[in-house]
Amino acid sequence: MSKDNTEVWPESPLAHFNAKRRRGFLSKAGPIFWVCVCGLTVLAFIGGATALTVEHLRGQELQRSRETLQNAVRLLARHFDQRFADFEAVERSLATELGRRITSPDELQKIASDESFHQMLRARVNDSGDFAGVNLYDVDGNRVASSTKWPATPVNLSDRNYYRTFKRDHGGSPVAVELVQSKLSPGLTIVVARKITGQDGQFLGFITRSISPDDVERFLSSIALPNATVALFHQGGTLLARFPSVSTALGRDFSSSPLAAQALLNGGQATMTVTGFLDREERIASVRFLDQYPLAVSATSKTSIVLANWHSQARLVLAGAGAAGAVGLVMMASIVFCLRKQRRQLDVAVNNMKQGLVLFDQSERLIVCNSRYLDMFGLSPEVVRPGCALRDIIQHRSDIGSLPGGVDAYCEFIRRAKLGRATETLTQTGDGRWMQIINRPVPGGGWVSTIEDVTEQRRAEERIARLARYDVVTGLPNRAFFLERLQQELEKRVEGSLAVCFLDIDEFKSVNDSLGHHIGDELLKSIAAALRDCIGSEAFLARLGGDEFAIFLRESTDGRNRAAGLIADLYRALQRQHSCGPYMLSAEASIGVAIAPKDGGTCEEILQNADLAMYEAKFAGKKSYRFFEPAMEKRTRERRMLEADLRKALVTGEIEVYFQPIVALSSGEIVGCEALARWNHPERGFVSPNEFIPVAEQSGLIDSLGDHVLRLACAEAASWPAHLKVAVNISPAQFKTFGLPLKVASALEKAGLLPSRLELEITEAILIKDDQVAVDILHQLRAIGVRVALDDFGTGYSSLSYLSKFPFDKIKIDRCFIKELSDSSRSISIVKTIVALAAEHKMSTTAEGVETERQRDLLSELSCDEMQGFFVSRPRPAAEVREMLTSSRMFAWTASR
Repeated sequence: MSKDNTEVWPESPLAHFNAKRRRGFLSKAGPIFWVCVCGLTVLAFIGGATALTVEHLRGQELQRSRETLQNAVRLLARHFDQRFADFEAVERSLATELGRRITSPDELQKIASDESFHQMLRARVNDSGDFAGVNLYDVDGNRVASSTKWPATPVNLSDRNYYRTFKRDHGGSPVAVELVQSKLSPGLTIVVARKITGQDGQFLGFITRSISPDDVERFLSSIALPNATVALFHQGGTLLARFPSVSTALGRDFSSSPLAAQALLNGGQATMTVTGFLDREERIASVRFLDQYPLAVSATSKTSIVLANWHSQARLVLAGAGAAGAVGLVMMASIVFCLRKQRRQLDVAVNNMKQGLVLFDQSERLIVCNSRYLDMFGLSPEVVRPGCALRDIIQHRSDIGSLPGGVDAYCEFIRRAKLGRATETLTQTGDGRWMQIINRPVPGGGWVSTIEDVTEQRRAEERIARLARYDVVTGLPNRAFFLERLQQELEKRVEGSLAVCFLDIDEFKSVNDSLGHHIGDELLKSIAAALRDCIGSEAFLARLGGDEFAIFLRESTDGRNRAAGLIADLYRALQRQHSCGPYMLSAEASIGVAIAPKDGGTCEEILQNADLAMYEAKFAGKKSYRFFEPAMEKRTRERRMLEADLRKALVTGEIEVYFQPIVALSSGEIVGCEALARWNHPERGFVSPNEFIPVAEQSGLIDSLGDHVLRLACAEAASWPAHLKVAVNISPAQFKTFGLPLKVASALEKAGLLPSRLELEITEAILIKDDQVAVDILHQLRAIGVRVALDDFGTGYSSLSYLSKFPFDKIKIDRCFIKELSDSSRSISIVKTIVALAAEHKMSTTAEGVETERQRDLLSELSCDEMQGFFVSRPRPAAEVREMLTSSRMFAWTASR
């Protein structure tokens, strides 16, 4: 308190700062010194952290490269095992047969001398789909038969290492792989030899097939990792093939390399840093031995290339650290400068405020006024200056038209702060701006006023208030506003009825998925405009969310007549062409109608019953409408009961798997079966898949149902002949779990079924949502070894685009094209085009729903590969199909191609 007993302003922070400065607070041994010490400490910490980060990033990059190479050689080893098993299948089967049939080398000579034996060899090689010839050699290494030429040109291979090994080691491996200089054609060749052993273990001869290193290198070039070298070695260390190719290195022995030694110690696999044998550069290398053949696959990457990305990251980190250090130095200099700088002028701070500021003393005279206040109201600095009276300022505002109301009333309102009462008001200026004015008393009897332009904030609040009641996309009232208005209508209803229509746009999701959400939004806007144009003034239209709309209208009768007339208008409005960007689209809807008060007394009951009626219309085939009936609630309960029974059926094993044979059109031979779920309910009997599959999809049980069918189908297929495949449908819901590859691998392992015998059928609905994620999952499935077929081809929006995104093994032609095949030239053209597309992409084709001999003949003429349908067989239980398959049943007919 001052001597005259009046309050004084508290000391400002700047005044306090200058007082400290005058007392020597900023001496050299004071804060400046400690600021410098702290700054240098921070810089040292930044330097150390930067070094650790750079080294950590280097380790991460090397580890990522090691893991990539390990995964690559693992997949390559698995692939080469399968490729060599397929390549050597003819040798394997022939060696087994000859070993059983003959007992002495003379018998081998006798059998091989017959030309029929040459024809048999040639037929087997052609059936295998491979052009590499098969050669048969006797116990002395002399060629006695060949699949390529009759009689066979004499060749002796007794000087080959694998021959000497076969003859010397009776208990060794029956298969040998060796890179040799070919005696049949110029150049090096990789020989795959299999020993023929009699039942008593006697060495009777051997069989060979050869593959060129160039062919192996071409394959390696097609799958090589970027900036990486891949190679195929004999486990003894001999290089068989390499990409990039180095012909002078083929046949070179690398058994002494550290990588080979590490692989032998580590169970056939190793990853380490080595020195390249050609360029002597440091490389990261990974090797893995094949399981079935004495081969190994390796992949290497130059460390310099691997660390190229690390160098870029390191430069960025170092640049960032340098920038941080520079910023630290600048900040430290700024702090020192600020500590030495005198107190800033008050008007600099005041005049840069966002708000307008005015300060009055107890006598209502102006003390301080910033330029923001003058600019807000367009006041003259000649009038509004220190010492000016409050009334003069307010009168000036009135004169220029920036004051709402009278001068005396406004002055009285502001003086409340002078009396010790804070005031706050929101007022609008003559030009439409909104100002928030806060008056607060200050010690000494005066007051301070702050004025802020809140026009944008006010407009934002109005937009938020509108968003709470209106839909953003269509501009229609939203669900909350609709329910509010519906409740008001119910409360003021005196007589007559109120009809509520619930609309759901059919197949709207397919527009979003195929054309994009921006096109879907454009379609919703156009639909909303069309609906708004066709309803009367007494009807109220709203978008409830998604693709759902609602309308209520008042009628003096039971509500059906006007509702039916309105629905007819709605369908005409929906079916017109809607311009959506580059597309012209039409729409259909399923509509449900509930009438108040007959169908409910509250708005929630009426809307719920209209929703039930809409679902009845949708289940009836869409593009239709239904009025609510009490029986609809019963049907809803029945669907819920069916869902509960289905949950129980999945636990108790009531879901069975039936199989429908798939037949090759060229031979009539059964090549596999498609697995189909069937439900034999203990009370209902057989429940149609068309009934329980939609329930499973809507209730989320489709994932469990799909896993159940997959496991049963794999277990049953394991008992079939080895050449037969089983096809299993995969639903979009199963695909969304992202654990599908693991589930498939588990089912195959548990059943003991080869992955190549399982064919997974997917529809483009799986790909259409997020095709890159879906394609990644498909590649994971392909890595397991299963086949993938594109089902229902030709019925979606963009099937053709997926043929180039993923190499499907098969295309299944939808039954809708097969049904009209004999009567429609258009269907014939479509099927012909699909078969041609499949052939171009090296895919086979299967026609679904074949029911007549005419359809079969046309498909054969069109070069379709396979067919299934009632013409072949209806889906059968597992026991019946097993009997059909084991009896080697053939569907004989004369192929037209």
